[in-house]
Amino acid sequence: MKEIKVGLIGFGTVGTGVVKILQENASVIEQRLGGRIYLYKIADIDLKRDRGVQVPTEILTSDVQEVIANPEISIVLELIGGIEPARTFILKAMESGKHVVTANKALLALHREEIFTAAQKYGVRIGFEASVGGGIPIIRSIREGLVANKIISLFGILNGTSNYILTRMTQEGKGFRETLKEAQRLGYAEADPTLDVEGIDAAHKLSILASLAFGIKVDFQDIFVEGISHITPLDIQFSREFGYRVKLLAIGKWDGGRVELRVHPTMLPADHLLSTVEGVYNAIYIFGDAVGPTMFYGQGAGGLPTGSAVVSDLVDLCRDIIKGLNRQGPLITPFWSSHQGVVKDMEEVVTPYYLRFTAVDRPGVLSKISGILGEHEISIASVIQKGRRVKGAVPIVMMTHEATERNIRRALHEINRLDVIRARTTLIRVEGEVT
Repeated sequence: MKEIKVGLIGFGTVGTGVVKILQENASVIEQRLGGRIYLYKIADIDLKRDRGVQVPTEILTSDVQEVIANPEISIVLELIGGIEPARTFILKAMESGKHVVTANKALLALHREEIFTAAQKYGVRIGFEASVGGGIPIIRSIREGLVANKIISLFGILNGTSNYILTRMTQEGKGFRETLKEAQRLGYAEADPTLDVEGIDAAHKLSILASLAFGIKVDFQDIFVEGISHITPLDIQFSREFGYRVKLLAIGKWDGGRVELRVHPTMLPADHLLSTVEGVYNAIYIFGDAVGPTMFYGQGAGGLPTGSAVVSDLVDLCRDIIKGLNRQGPLITPFWSSHQGVVKDMEEVVTPYYLRFTAVDRPGVLSKISGILGEHEISIASVIQKGRRVKGAVPIVMMTHEATERNIRRALHEINRLDVIRARTTLIRVEGEVT
């Protein structure tokens, strides 16, 4: 039975998950692969911490070059995360003729062209299933399972931390900061949660998905990103009254040669499948021209779920090594290396809107607001105005029909300057027809 030697860089949560899977499912993997995966070296800066798995001490090293430069190793698993030194390690491994598997979404979002160019140059492959959606096999599904389709749209709940926070706010009526502290205490949020709650992590993943789904080169800076820190229990409550749920969505839409790419809090109809995704779970809803709507759901993080995706790439590479194949081409190398797409400017996006104004309780306020909206071609679908006082003011909540983002911004700029407005207007974009 052929044996493929593998090197692991990064023995943290995901690295430990990979080792557990390779140990506990070794016989199953061998049967399915027709070969044996041999974990030859593990490099990490901390070799003393107990990970709950036993490995031979002689395979542990603090010198990453023992993995990268070792001629016995055919595949390198990069699981340290971050930009550097991960980028350097991957490029050096490729230069040494080694295939690479990574879970590093930030690196692929910002430097994927450099990395995939290097893979082509050195005749190696890179697997990155684990970079989006944890254990959800979304990368392979888009590249292979949906290859016959033009992808019309994709909507993703791609960050478990933000989804957990919004779920708890919806279920318990708690505020953002209180719920964030709870998420940190339970280990669902980092000490510095910025990447998660401000939408950056989800945007990294959208960048990867959009490149594959729409076959274009995506500059991460072209993605509109807005987080959830401004969402209040009041907004959650009003959204329910309108029949919606608030989710942090990563959205990609094909629009006649241009693509919308945006990450922001979004109101979805309560009966939409994505509205039922709660807690730390992820889901991706994709509409293809041939297949129609499809949805992929599962755990978006964690050692074992993410490790499952890493091992799936590892087995795929090992299978080709055993067969003597080196599959280069559009199914393996994404399209972004040659096809420049056009990302639609956020100001041109058209969608319905939820608007919450904080105004003094005075006759004529509603007519002033609606008058300005009308001047900017914004049609009101429904209004809720109740005597719920918030710091000496009352909320006026509106749902609009479809409007252009540019017009909404201009209208709110005027409205927020009115002497009857006591706080900056809250805006949440809406998906689904407003009636």
